[in-house]
Amino acid sequence: MSQLSAEEKKSLITRNLQETLGDDKLNAILKERDLKIYWGTATTGKPHVAYFVPMSKIADFLKAGCEVTILFADLHAYLDNMKAPWSLLELRTKYYEAVIKAMLSSIGVPLEKLKFVKGTDYQLSKEYTLDVYRLTSVVTQHDAKKAGAEVVKQVEYPLLSGLLYPGLQALDEEYLKVDAQFGGVDQRKIFTFSEKYLPALGYEKRIHFMNPMVPGLAGGKMSSSEEDSKIDLLDSPANVKKKLKKAFCEPGNIADNGLLSFVKHVLFSLFKEGEGFTISRKPENGGDKTFLQFEELEKYFAEQLLHPGDLKSAVETYINKLLEPIRQAFETPELKALSAAAYPTPAKANTKNAVNAAPEEDGPHRLDIRVGKVIEAGRHPDADTLYVLKIDLKEENPRTIISGLVKFVNIEDLQDRKVAVLCNLKPSKMRGILSEGMVLCTSNEDHSEVEPILLPATAQPGDRISVEGFSGTPDEQLNPKKKVWEKLQVDLKTNSDGIAVWKDNFLLTPASEKLTSRLANCHIK
Repeated sequence: MSQLSAEEKKSLITRNLQETLGDDKLNAILKERDLKIYWGTATTGKPHVAYFVPMSKIADFLKAGCEVTILFADLHAYLDNMKAPWSLLELRTKYYEAVIKAMLSSIGVPLEKLKFVKGTDYQLSKEYTLDVYRLTSVVTQHDAKKAGAEVVKQVEYPLLSGLLYPGLQALDEEYLKVDAQFGGVDQRKIFTFSEKYLPALGYEKRIHFMNPMVPGLAGGKMSSSEEDSKIDLLDSPANVKKKLKKAFCEPGNIADNGLLSFVKHVLFSLFKEGEGFTISRKPENGGDKTFLQFEELEKYFAEQLLHPGDLKSAVETYINKLLEPIRQAFETPELKALSAAAYPTPAKANTKNAVNAAPEEDGPHRLDIRVGKVIEAGRHPDADTLYVLKIDLKEENPRTIISGLVKFVNIEDLQDRKVAVLCNLKPSKMRGILSEGMVLCTSNEDHSEVEPILLPATAQPGDRISVEGFSGTPDEQLNPKKKVWEKLQVDLKTNSDGIAVWKDNFLLTPASEKLTSRLANCHIK
């Protein structure tokens, strides 16, 4: 390493990057000593093959003599909209460490030259906590929200945890005692936030290196949450083949091609001198061909001299070579158990009763909430506090729904009113009359004020109400024994502006309009 010149080290450090902030500082440091750099990852979803992009850059950094720290950002993972509970995050941090070490070994990176750190090992210290408070005294809400725009989930009324996230990432640079931070270009706003605010605390501005974002297999960003967009590091060869077969790879298209991006940013950076990317083809299809430069491969594909199927077949071969050592490492009983505990498989549906089987995850998508119109309202013959409502949901017949609104809403005000109806509760008899759903209402703490949720004028009977950020098919019927409604209802409420939300995610009509109530900060039930 010492034989490399400063220029050669810089060339290795910056190759294939989309952008570098702090070039002058980089030049100055490399003239005197080797660079200290860190890369962090929040321990949430399972790492996938796109993680080979930062891993291959870490290999470059080490070749250039850099001191590299890998941060497992467990606290950041928790603050990012609480995607996982602490118990799972501890297991996932262990999983990340095991799988990333296996990845680095797969591409020949010596682990003894790396430092691995867990965020909560230092982020809960007195000094770090005081610096968080110091940072909050100089950072505006606008800047904090803007900094996290590409990384932290954005909602109209963000949690304070998401606003803290960029500041913590900035402080990591100081507490890890590095010269530079490395990440994807989606981190750019956090990096510029760090450059602005660390000096405000008396700390020096760091260098920032940014990788381009590799397109997913289905087009767009490769993401842990989009199953078809990524290949898991433990996927079997059969699964790799199946996912690559579905991959978006339009003939001649080099602009939005996840396969070509992977070849450029991972494979070509790992090839030794004289090695190249080999396409195996039948003689009638042009025969085998090896590309020693990525630009040559890209031009060949752009001119449609290479069929997408042949590119997919070659990438499949190389990916399986990278994944095989990782698969083998995770064949041990210990790592198999860790993988299963960190990412538990949801219970499978009962195939004998598939129609009524519960979906795999608890979430508001399980609720079948629809717009209904009251076409008939009358008093229950055997209960003074109950109405018997006939509600049009654009089904074959109107539904009969019993509602305890007698004390709160005049019967005249219910006639022809549009209401939000929970449609997949198990029908139950109330004083002798079968009720086939529930009119959703807001209620204050002492239940002295109750009113049906207000729907926008454009909402029509039969429209399905969704929850922002969630998709999926509702249960045909919520299982009362498993208390699905009761568990989900706890987080169904109105916010301080009287807008209906589930865990700060808006309830929306098909036209993306919000449901409201004059009762703010109240439960919906």
